[in-house]
Amino acid sequence: MSADPHSRPVAPAWLVAPRDANLLSPAVWPENARRAADGGIELGGVPASELRTRFGTPLYVLDEDQVRATARRTLDAFQAATAVHGVRARVYYAGKAFLSTEVVRWVTEEGLAVDVCTGGELAVALAAGAEPGRLGFHGNNKSVAELERAVEVGVGSIVIDSLIEIERLAAIVERRGATQAVLLRVNSGVHAETHDFLATAHEDQKFGFTLTDAAAAVARIRELPGLQFVGLHCHIGSQIFGTAGFEESAARIVELHAELLEGGDLPVLNLGGGFGIAYTSVDDPTPIEQLAAGIADAVARQCEVRGIPIPDLAFEPGRAIVGRAGVTLYEVGTTKPVALGGGATRLYVSVDGGMSDNPRAALYGAQYSARIASRSSDAEPTLARVVGKHCESGDIVVDAEYLPADVSPGDLLAVPATGAYCFSLASNYNYVPRPPVVALRGGEARVIVRGESVDDLLARDAGPATTPREGIA
Repeated sequence: MSADPHSRPVAPAWLVAPRDANLLSPAVWPENARRAADGGIELGGVPASELRTRFGTPLYVLDEDQVRATARRTLDAFQAATAVHGVRARVYYAGKAFLSTEVVRWVTEEGLAVDVCTGGELAVALAAGAEPGRLGFHGNNKSVAELERAVEVGVGSIVIDSLIEIERLAAIVERRGATQAVLLRVNSGVHAETHDFLATAHEDQKFGFTLTDAAAAVARIRELPGLQFVGLHCHIGSQIFGTAGFEESAARIVELHAELLEGGDLPVLNLGGGFGIAYTSVDDPTPIEQLAAGIADAVARQCEVRGIPIPDLAFEPGRAIVGRAGVTLYEVGTTKPVALGGGATRLYVSVDGGMSDNPRAALYGAQYSARIASRSSDAEPTLARVVGKHCESGDIVVDAEYLPADVSPGDLLAVPATGAYCFSLASNYNYVPRPPVVALRGGEARVIVRGESVDDLLARDAGPATTPREGIA
Protein backbone atom coordinates (compact mmCIF):
# COMPACT_ATOMS: atom_id res chain seq x y z
CA MET A 1 0.00 0.00 0.00
CA SER A 2 1.21 3.53 -0.67
CA ALA A 3 3.01 5.31 2.14
CA ASP A 4 0.60 8.26 1.73
CA PRO A 5 -2.47 7.40 3.87
CA HIS A 6 -4.63 9.76 1.80
CA SER A 7 -3.80 8.19 -1.55
CA ARG A 8 -6.01 5.69 -3.31
CA PRO A 9 -5.46 2.14 -2.01
CA VAL A 10 -3.50 -0.11 -4.33
CA ALA A 11 -6.17 -2.82 -4.10
CA PRO A 12 -9.84 -2.53 -3.12
CA ALA A 13 -10.61 -3.55 0.44
CA TRP A 14 -12.65 -6.57 -0.65
CA LEU A 15 -9.85 -8.12 -2.72
CA VAL A 16 -7.78 -10.59 -0.71
CA ALA A 17 -4.69 -12.30 -2.06
CA PRO A 18 -5.59 -15.97 -2.67
CA ARG A 19 -3.47 -18.87 -1.53
CA ASP A 20 -3.76 -20.26 -5.06
CA ALA A 21 -4.27 -17.93 -8.05
CA ASN A 22 -5.35 -20.91 -10.18
CA LEU A 23 -8.60 -21.59 -8.32
CA LEU A 24 -11.94 -20.85 -10.01
CA SER A 25 -14.56 -19.32 -7.75
CA PRO A 26 -17.59 -21.60 -8.27
CA ALA A 27 -20.17 -18.80 -8.00
CA VAL A 28 -18.48 -16.74 -10.71
CA TRP A 29 -17.62 -19.32 -13.36
CA PRO A 30 -20.04 -21.49 -15.37
CA GLU A 31 -20.87 -24.76 -13.64
CA ASN A 32 -19.05 -26.69 -16.38
CA ALA A 33 -15.77 -24.74 -16.00
CA ARG A 34 -12.82 -26.60 -14.44
CA ARG A 35 -9.07 -27.01 -14.38
CA ALA A 36 -8.05 -29.98 -16.51
CA ALA A 37 -5.22 -32.39 -15.74
CA ASP A 38 -2.82 -30.35 -17.90
CA GLY A 39 -3.55 -27.22 -15.86
CA GLY A 40 -5.58 -25.42 -18.50
CA ILE A 41 -9.19 -24.37 -18.10
CA GLU A 42 -11.94 -26.36 -19.76
CA LEU A 43 -15.25 -24.68 -20.57
CA GLY A 44 -18.20 -26.94 -21.29
CA GLY A 45 -15.81 -29.83 -21.84
CA VAL A 46 -13.69 -27.92 -24.38
CA PRO A 47 -10.15 -26.76 -23.53
CA ALA A 48 -9.81 -22.98 -23.67
CA SER A 49 -6.56 -23.40 -25.60
CA GLU A 50 -8.43 -25.36 -28.26
CA LEU A 51 -10.95 -22.54 -28.54
CA ARG A 52 -8.12 -20.06 -29.08
CA THR A 53 -6.60 -22.26 -31.79
CA ARG A 54 -9.91 -22.69 -33.64
CA PHE A 55 -11.48 -19.27 -33.25
CA GLY A 56 -8.77 -16.83 -32.19
CA THR A 57 -8.93 -14.15 -29.53
CA PRO A 58 -10.60 -12.10 -28.22
CA LEU A 59 -13.44 -14.60 -28.09
CA TYR A 60 -16.83 -14.58 -26.40
CA VAL A 61 -17.70 -18.05 -25.13
CA LEU A 62 -21.25 -18.89 -24.05
CA ASP A 63 -22.22 -22.10 -22.24
CA GLU A 64 -25.58 -23.11 -23.71
CA ASP A 65 -26.24 -25.66 -20.98
CA GLN A 66 -25.72 -22.98 -18.35
CA VAL A 67 -28.13 -20.57 -20.05
CA ARG A 68 -30.79 -23.23 -20.43
CA ALA A 69 -30.42 -24.51 -16.87
CA THR A 70 -30.62 -21.01 -15.42
CA ALA A 71 -33.67 -20.20 -17.52
CA ARG A 72 -35.44 -23.36 -16.34
CA ARG A 73 -34.52 -22.81 -12.71
CA THR A 74 -35.69 -19.20 -12.81
CA LEU A 75 -39.01 -20.02 -14.43
CA ASP A 76 -39.61 -22.90 -12.02
CA ALA A 77 -38.85 -20.65 -9.05
CA PHE A 78 -41.31 -17.93 -10.01
CA GLN A 79 -44.03 -20.32 -11.07
CA ALA A 80 -43.76 -22.15 -7.76
CA ALA A 81 -43.70 -18.91 -5.75
CA THR A 82 -46.80 -17.49 -7.43
CA ALA A 83 -48.70 -20.80 -7.45
CA VAL A 84 -48.67 -20.67 -3.64
CA HIS A 85 -50.91 -17.61 -3.96
CA GLY A 86 -53.07 -19.02 -6.73
CA VAL A 87 -51.73 -16.86 -9.56
CA ARG A 88 -49.46 -17.35 -12.57
CA ALA A 89 -46.00 -16.03 -13.40
CA ARG A 90 -44.38 -15.06 -16.68
CA VAL A 91 -40.62 -14.59 -16.92
CA TYR A 92 -39.11 -12.41 -19.66
CA TYR A 93 -35.59 -12.82 -20.98
CA ALA A 94 -33.93 -9.40 -21.38
CA GLY A 95 -32.92 -9.07 -25.01
CA LYS A 96 -30.58 -6.20 -24.18
CA ALA A 97 -28.40 -8.48 -22.01
CA PHE A 98 -27.36 -10.67 -24.94
CA LEU A 99 -29.34 -11.15 -28.12
CA SER A 100 -28.84 -13.54 -31.00
CA THR A 101 -31.23 -15.86 -32.78
CA GLU A 102 -29.65 -18.89 -31.12
CA VAL A 103 -30.02 -17.49 -27.61
CA VAL A 104 -33.64 -16.53 -28.28
CA ARG A 105 -34.29 -20.14 -29.30
CA TRP A 106 -32.67 -21.46 -26.13
CA VAL A 107 -34.65 -19.33 -23.72
CA THR A 108 -37.98 -19.68 -25.51
CA GLU A 109 -37.57 -23.45 -25.68
CA GLU A 110 -37.09 -23.34 -21.90
CA GLY A 111 -40.38 -21.47 -21.49
CA LEU A 112 -39.33 -17.82 -21.19
CA ALA A 113 -40.94 -14.88 -22.93
CA VAL A 114 -38.62 -12.19 -24.37
CA ASP A 115 -38.54 -8.43 -23.93
CA VAL A 116 -37.13 -6.17 -26.62
CA CYS A 117 -36.71 -2.41 -26.77
CA THR A 118 -35.89 -1.56 -30.40
CA GLY A 119 -36.93 -2.56 -33.88
CA GLY A 120 -33.63 -4.36 -34.30
CA GLU A 121 -34.14 -6.48 -31.19
CA LEU A 122 -37.68 -7.23 -32.34
CA ALA A 123 -36.36 -8.34 -35.73
CA VAL A 124 -33.85 -10.73 -34.13
CA ALA A 125 -36.50 -12.27 -31.88
CA LEU A 126 -38.86 -12.78 -34.81
CA ALA A 127 -36.06 -14.21 -36.98
CA ALA A 128 -35.43 -16.74 -34.22
CA GLY A 129 -39.03 -17.90 -34.46
CA ALA A 130 -40.19 -16.41 -31.16
CA GLU A 131 -43.98 -16.32 -30.80
CA PRO A 132 -44.96 -12.62 -31.14
CA GLY A 133 -47.58 -12.96 -28.42
CA ARG A 134 -44.80 -13.81 -25.95
CA LEU A 135 -42.79 -10.67 -26.68
CA GLY A 136 -42.86 -7.47 -24.64
CA PHE A 137 -41.76 -4.17 -26.20
CA HIS A 138 -40.04 -1.60 -23.95
CA GLY A 139 -38.40 1.73 -24.68
CA ASN A 140 -38.82 5.42 -23.90
CA ASN A 141 -38.73 6.56 -27.54
CA LYS A 142 -40.29 3.91 -29.76
CA SER A 143 -40.60 5.30 -33.26
CA VAL A 144 -43.80 5.20 -35.27
CA ALA A 145 -42.20 2.59 -37.53
CA GLU A 146 -41.27 0.42 -34.53
CA LEU A 147 -44.77 0.64 -33.07
CA GLU A 148 -46.27 -0.10 -36.49
CA ARG A 149 -44.18 -3.24 -36.76
CA ALA A 150 -45.01 -4.34 -33.22
CA VAL A 151 -48.74 -4.02 -33.86
CA GLU A 152 -48.43 -5.63 -37.29
CA VAL A 153 -46.78 -8.80 -35.97
CA GLY A 154 -48.96 -9.03 -32.87
CA VAL A 155 -46.51 -8.30 -30.04
CA GLY A 156 -48.03 -9.49 -26.78
CA SER A 157 -47.64 -6.25 -24.85
CA ILE A 158 -46.20 -2.79 -25.31
CA VAL A 159 -44.94 -0.90 -22.27
CA ILE A 160 -46.14 2.70 -22.55
CA ASP A 161 -43.57 5.27 -21.47
CA SER A 162 -45.06 8.70 -22.29
CA LEU A 163 -48.29 10.54 -23.09
CA ILE A 164 -47.05 11.08 -26.63
CA GLU A 165 -46.66 7.33 -27.06
CA ILE A 166 -50.25 6.75 -25.97
CA GLU A 167 -51.54 8.94 -28.78
CA ARG A 168 -48.99 7.59 -31.27
CA LEU A 169 -49.98 3.99 -30.59
CA ALA A 170 -53.71 4.78 -30.50
CA ALA A 171 -53.52 6.26 -34.01
CA ILE A 172 -51.75 3.17 -35.30
CA VAL A 173 -54.23 0.67 -33.89
CA GLU A 174 -57.19 2.76 -35.07
CA ARG A 175 -55.80 2.87 -38.59
CA ARG A 176 -55.20 -0.87 -38.57
CA GLY A 177 -58.42 -1.79 -36.84
CA ALA A 178 -56.36 -3.61 -34.23
CA THR A 179 -56.34 -3.99 -30.47
CA GLN A 180 -53.09 -3.77 -28.56
CA ALA A 181 -52.44 -4.83 -24.95
CA VAL A 182 -50.36 -2.25 -23.07
CA LEU A 183 -48.79 -1.78 -19.66
CA LEU A 184 -47.81 1.55 -18.14
CA ARG A 185 -44.28 1.96 -16.83
CA VAL A 186 -44.37 3.58 -13.41
CA ASN A 187 -41.55 4.77 -11.19
CA SER A 188 -42.11 3.76 -7.60
CA GLY A 189 -39.39 6.04 -6.23
CA VAL A 190 -37.38 3.02 -5.09
CA HIS A 191 -33.87 2.63 -6.50
CA ALA A 192 -32.00 -0.54 -5.67
CA GLU A 193 -28.50 -1.81 -6.35
CA THR A 194 -26.76 -4.76 -4.71
CA HIS A 195 -27.73 -4.80 -1.00
CA ASP A 196 -28.97 -1.23 -0.62
CA PHE A 197 -31.99 0.70 -1.81
CA LEU A 198 -33.12 4.29 -1.68
CA ALA A 199 -36.78 5.24 -1.43
CA THR A 200 -37.71 8.76 -2.53
CA ALA A 201 -40.89 10.68 -3.20
CA HIS A 202 -39.76 12.00 -6.57
CA GLU A 203 -38.18 10.84 -9.80
CA ASP A 204 -35.72 12.40 -12.21
CA GLN A 205 -35.11 9.89 -15.00
CA LYS A 206 -36.10 9.29 -18.58
CA PHE A 207 -38.21 6.17 -18.02
CA GLY A 208 -41.84 5.94 -16.99
CA PHE A 209 -44.46 7.96 -15.12
CA THR A 210 -44.42 9.12 -11.54
CA LEU A 211 -46.92 7.62 -9.14
CA THR A 212 -48.71 10.98 -9.17
CA ASP A 213 -49.04 11.17 -12.95
CA ALA A 214 -49.85 7.53 -13.62
CA ALA A 215 -53.61 7.67 -12.94
CA ALA A 216 -54.21 10.34 -15.58
CA ALA A 217 -52.20 8.38 -18.14
CA VAL A 218 -54.19 5.22 -17.40
CA ALA A 219 -57.45 7.16 -17.70
CA ARG A 220 -56.41 8.34 -21.17
CA ILE A 221 -55.47 4.80 -22.25
CA ARG A 222 -58.86 3.53 -21.10
CA GLU A 223 -60.60 6.16 -23.20
CA LEU A 224 -59.08 4.77 -26.38
CA PRO A 225 -60.87 1.72 -27.76
CA GLY A 226 -57.89 0.18 -29.53
CA LEU A 227 -55.71 0.07 -26.40
CA GLN A 228 -56.26 -2.64 -23.81
CA PHE A 229 -54.77 -1.63 -20.49
CA VAL A 230 -53.61 -4.79 -18.71
CA GLY A 231 -51.45 -3.53 -15.87
CA LEU A 232 -48.47 -1.68 -14.46
CA HIS A 233 -44.78 -2.18 -15.01
CA CYS A 234 -42.04 -1.12 -12.59
CA HIS A 235 -38.27 -1.56 -12.64
CA ILE A 236 -36.16 -0.50 -9.65
CA GLY A 237 -32.59 -1.17 -10.73
CA SER A 238 -30.07 -3.82 -11.67
CA GLN A 239 -27.47 -6.12 -10.10
CA ILE A 240 -29.80 -6.42 -7.10
CA PHE A 241 -29.22 -8.84 -4.21
CA GLY A 242 -31.99 -9.44 -1.67
CA THR A 243 -35.70 -8.57 -1.67
CA ALA A 244 -35.90 -5.46 0.52
CA GLY A 245 -36.06 -3.01 -2.38
CA PHE A 246 -38.69 -5.08 -4.16
CA GLU A 247 -40.80 -5.24 -1.01
CA GLU A 248 -40.78 -1.46 -0.59
CA SER A 249 -41.55 -0.94 -4.27
CA ALA A 250 -44.36 -3.51 -4.16
CA ALA A 251 -46.08 -1.59 -1.34
CA ARG A 252 -46.16 1.56 -3.48
CA ILE A 253 -47.11 -0.09 -6.74
CA VAL A 254 -49.86 -2.23 -5.23
CA GLU A 255 -51.36 0.91 -3.69
CA LEU A 256 -51.61 2.42 -7.17
CA HIS A 257 -52.81 -0.89 -8.59
CA ALA A 258 -55.65 -0.92 -6.01
CA GLU A 259 -56.72 2.61 -6.93
CA LEU A 260 -56.78 1.79 -10.64
CA LEU A 261 -58.93 -1.31 -10.07
CA GLU A 262 -61.86 1.06 -9.54
CA GLY A 263 -61.76 1.81 -13.26
CA GLY A 264 -61.43 -1.76 -14.57
CA ASP A 265 -59.45 -4.98 -14.37
CA LEU A 266 -55.67 -5.07 -14.12
CA PRO A 267 -54.78 -8.71 -14.70
CA VAL A 268 -50.98 -8.28 -14.70
CA LEU A 269 -48.35 -6.65 -12.51
CA ASN A 270 -44.82 -6.62 -13.90
CA LEU A 271 -42.28 -6.00 -11.14
CA GLY A 272 -39.21 -6.00 -13.38
CA GLY A 273 -36.15 -7.67 -11.98
CA GLY A 274 -32.51 -6.85 -12.47
CA PHE A 275 -31.31 -9.70 -10.26
CA GLY A 276 -27.58 -9.77 -9.56
CA ILE A 277 -24.85 -12.27 -10.38
CA ALA A 278 -21.38 -12.85 -8.94
CA TYR A 279 -18.58 -11.05 -10.76
CA THR A 280 -15.98 -11.62 -8.03
CA SER A 281 -15.43 -14.15 -5.28
CA VAL A 282 -16.95 -11.85 -2.65
CA ASP A 283 -20.25 -11.34 -4.47
CA ASP A 284 -23.06 -13.33 -2.89
CA PRO A 285 -26.18 -13.17 -5.07
CA THR A 286 -29.48 -14.20 -3.53
CA PRO A 287 -30.70 -17.62 -4.70
CA ILE A 288 -33.46 -17.20 -7.25
CA GLU A 289 -35.87 -19.32 -5.23
CA GLN A 290 -35.47 -16.96 -2.28
CA LEU A 291 -35.98 -13.91 -4.49
CA ALA A 292 -39.07 -15.37 -6.12
CA ALA A 293 -40.71 -16.36 -2.85
CA GLY A 294 -39.86 -13.06 -1.16
CA ILE A 295 -41.27 -10.90 -3.95
CA ALA A 296 -44.42 -12.98 -4.47
CA ASP A 297 -45.09 -13.03 -0.73
CA ALA A 298 -44.61 -9.26 -0.51
CA VAL A 299 -47.16 -8.63 -3.26
CA ALA A 300 -49.58 -11.06 -1.64
CA ARG A 301 -49.30 -9.26 1.72
CA GLN A 302 -49.90 -5.87 0.15
CA CYS A 303 -52.93 -7.14 -1.74
CA GLU A 304 -54.33 -8.78 1.39
CA VAL A 305 -54.02 -5.55 3.38
CA ARG A 306 -56.06 -3.75 0.73
CA GLY A 307 -58.56 -6.55 0.26
CA ILE A 308 -57.88 -6.97 -3.45
CA PRO A 309 -57.11 -10.06 -5.53
CA ILE A 310 -53.49 -10.81 -6.42
CA PRO A 311 -52.82 -10.25 -10.12
CA ASP A 312 -50.70 -12.52 -12.27
CA LEU A 313 -47.08 -11.46 -11.93
CA ALA A 314 -44.38 -10.91 -14.53
CA PHE A 315 -40.63 -10.64 -13.98
CA GLU A 316 -37.54 -9.62 -15.96
CA PRO A 317 -34.43 -11.21 -14.39
CA GLY A 318 -32.05 -9.34 -16.70
CA ARG A 319 -28.41 -10.43 -16.61
CA ALA A 320 -29.19 -13.29 -14.21
CA ILE A 321 -30.15 -15.63 -17.06
CA VAL A 322 -27.07 -15.28 -19.25
CA GLY A 323 -24.37 -13.43 -17.31
CA ARG A 324 -22.70 -16.36 -15.56
CA ALA A 325 -22.75 -18.44 -18.76
CA GLY A 326 -20.27 -16.18 -20.54
CA VAL A 327 -16.47 -16.18 -20.48
CA THR A 328 -14.25 -13.95 -22.62
CA LEU A 329 -10.86 -15.25 -23.73
CA TYR A 330 -7.92 -12.94 -24.43
CA GLU A 331 -4.26 -13.41 -25.25
CA VAL A 332 -1.71 -11.55 -23.17
CA GLY A 333 0.46 -9.23 -25.27
CA THR A 334 2.68 -7.42 -22.78
CA THR A 335 3.18 -7.16 -19.04
CA LYS A 336 4.63 -4.17 -17.21
CA PRO A 337 5.28 -3.67 -13.48
CA VAL A 338 4.50 -0.13 -12.34
CA ALA A 339 5.89 1.18 -9.05
CA LEU A 340 3.20 2.95 -7.02
CA GLY A 341 5.28 4.28 -4.17
CA GLY A 342 5.79 3.02 -0.67
CA GLY A 343 7.22 -0.19 -2.04
CA ALA A 344 3.98 -1.18 -3.77
CA THR A 345 3.86 -2.38 -7.38
CA ARG A 346 1.04 -3.15 -9.74
CA LEU A 347 1.53 -5.48 -12.70
CA TYR A 348 -0.21 -4.20 -15.83
CA VAL A 349 -1.28 -7.09 -18.06
CA SER A 350 -2.25 -5.98 -21.57
CA VAL A 351 -4.57 -8.15 -23.66
CA ASP A 352 -5.71 -8.12 -27.27
CA GLY A 353 -9.21 -6.80 -26.54
CA GLY A 354 -10.50 -4.24 -24.09
CA MET A 355 -13.22 -1.65 -23.84
CA SER A 356 -14.44 -2.42 -27.36
CA ASP A 357 -15.59 -5.89 -26.29
CA ASN A 358 -16.41 -5.01 -22.66
CA PRO A 359 -16.93 -1.33 -21.86
CA ARG A 360 -18.60 -1.97 -18.49
CA ALA A 361 -15.48 -1.33 -16.43
CA ALA A 362 -14.96 2.00 -18.18
CA LEU A 363 -18.66 2.97 -18.11
CA TYR A 364 -19.65 1.84 -14.63
CA GLY A 365 -16.50 0.90 -12.77
CA ALA A 366 -17.66 -2.72 -12.97
CA GLN A 367 -15.45 -5.30 -11.28
CA TYR A 368 -14.42 -8.57 -12.91
CA SER A 369 -12.21 -11.56 -12.18
CA ALA A 370 -9.53 -13.21 -14.33
CA ARG A 371 -7.48 -16.41 -14.49
CA ILE A 372 -4.76 -17.78 -16.73
CA ALA A 373 -6.61 -20.30 -18.88
CA SER A 374 -3.82 -22.00 -20.86
CA ARG A 375 -1.90 -23.39 -17.88
CA SER A 376 -1.66 -23.45 -14.11
CA SER A 377 1.17 -21.80 -12.21
CA ASP A 378 3.03 -22.27 -8.94
CA ALA A 379 4.14 -18.63 -8.91
CA GLU A 380 3.11 -16.37 -6.06
CA PRO A 381 -0.04 -14.30 -6.66
CA THR A 382 0.69 -10.69 -7.59
CA LEU A 383 -1.64 -7.72 -7.78
CA ALA A 384 -2.48 -7.09 -11.42
CA ARG A 385 -4.65 -4.86 -13.57
CA VAL A 386 -5.81 -6.30 -16.87
CA VAL A 387 -6.01 -3.60 -19.53
CA GLY A 388 -6.93 -3.47 -23.18
CA LYS A 389 -5.19 -2.29 -26.32
CA HIS A 390 -7.17 0.90 -26.87
CA CYS A 391 -5.78 4.41 -26.81
CA GLU A 392 -7.48 5.27 -23.51
CA SER A 393 -6.09 5.26 -19.99
CA GLY A 394 -9.51 4.08 -18.81
CA ASP A 395 -9.38 0.99 -21.03
CA ILE A 396 -9.55 -1.45 -18.14
CA VAL A 397 -10.84 -5.02 -18.40
CA VAL A 398 -10.24 -6.12 -14.78
CA ASP A 399 -9.40 -3.32 -12.38
CA ALA A 400 -7.80 -5.42 -9.65
CA GLU A 401 -7.03 -9.12 -9.50
CA TYR A 402 -4.34 -11.42 -8.15
CA LEU A 403 -2.69 -13.38 -10.96
CA PRO A 404 0.37 -15.64 -10.87
CA ALA A 405 3.49 -13.47 -10.91
CA ASP A 406 4.80 -15.30 -13.98
CA VAL A 407 1.89 -14.27 -16.25
CA SER A 408 3.58 -13.70 -19.61
CA PRO A 409 3.02 -12.74 -23.23
CA GLY A 410 1.21 -15.54 -25.04
CA ASP A 411 -0.72 -16.70 -21.99
CA LEU A 412 -4.44 -17.17 -22.51
CA LEU A 413 -6.47 -15.15 -20.04
CA ALA A 414 -10.11 -15.88 -19.21
CA VAL A 415 -12.54 -13.33 -17.76
CA PRO A 416 -15.75 -14.93 -16.42
CA ALA A 417 -19.28 -13.53 -15.95
CA THR A 418 -19.23 -11.72 -19.30
CA GLY A 419 -22.40 -13.20 -20.77
CA ALA A 420 -24.46 -10.06 -20.22
CA TYR A 421 -23.96 -6.56 -21.63
CA CYS A 422 -20.47 -7.19 -23.07
CA PHE A 423 -21.37 -8.40 -26.56
CA SER A 424 -24.42 -6.10 -26.46
CA LEU A 425 -22.34 -2.99 -25.73
CA ALA A 426 -19.41 -3.91 -28.00
CA SER A 427 -18.09 -1.31 -30.42
CA ASN A 428 -15.43 -0.80 -33.09
CA TYR A 429 -13.54 1.81 -31.10
CA ASN A 430 -10.06 2.34 -32.59
CA TYR A 431 -11.38 0.27 -35.53
CA VAL A 432 -11.06 -2.96 -33.63
CA PRO A 433 -13.29 -5.71 -35.09
CA ARG A 434 -15.86 -7.21 -32.73
CA PRO A 435 -15.10 -10.80 -31.67
CA PRO A 436 -17.13 -13.86 -32.62
CA VAL A 437 -19.43 -15.62 -30.18
CA VAL A 438 -18.96 -19.35 -29.72
CA ALA A 439 -21.54 -21.54 -27.99
CA LEU A 440 -20.62 -24.70 -26.09
CA ARG A 441 -22.83 -27.72 -25.56
CA GLY A 442 -22.02 -31.37 -24.96
CA GLY A 443 -18.29 -30.86 -25.44
CA GLU A 444 -18.81 -29.23 -28.86
CA ALA A 445 -18.16 -25.62 -29.90
CA ARG A 446 -19.87 -23.72 -32.69
CA VAL A 447 -20.00 -20.10 -33.85
CA ILE A 448 -23.38 -18.46 -33.21
CA VAL A 449 -22.33 -14.90 -34.12
CA ARG A 450 -19.58 -14.39 -36.67
CA GLY A 451 -16.69 -12.12 -35.77
CA GLU A 452 -15.67 -9.11 -37.82
CA SER A 453 -12.54 -8.45 -39.82
CA VAL A 454 -10.95 -5.17 -40.90
CA ASP A 455 -12.43 -5.87 -44.33
CA ASP A 456 -15.88 -5.81 -42.74
CA LEU A 457 -15.14 -2.42 -41.21
CA LEU A 458 -13.86 -0.99 -44.49
CA ALA A 459 -16.86 -2.37 -46.36
CA ARG A 460 -19.05 0.16 -44.53
CA ASP A 461 -16.80 3.08 -45.49
CA ALA A 462 -18.15 4.79 -48.60
CA GLY A 463 -14.83 6.48 -49.37
CA PRO A 464 -12.40 3.83 -50.65
CA ALA A 465 -12.64 3.02 -54.35
CA THR A 466 -11.75 -0.58 -53.59
CA THR A 467 -11.87 -2.72 -50.49
CA PRO A 468 -8.75 -4.72 -49.56
CA ARG A 469 -9.22 -8.43 -50.07
CA GLU A 470 -7.42 -9.23 -46.85
CA GLY A 471 -7.43 -7.33 -43.59
CA ILE A 472 -5.55 -7.58 -40.37
CA ALA A 473 -7.52 -9.79 -37.96
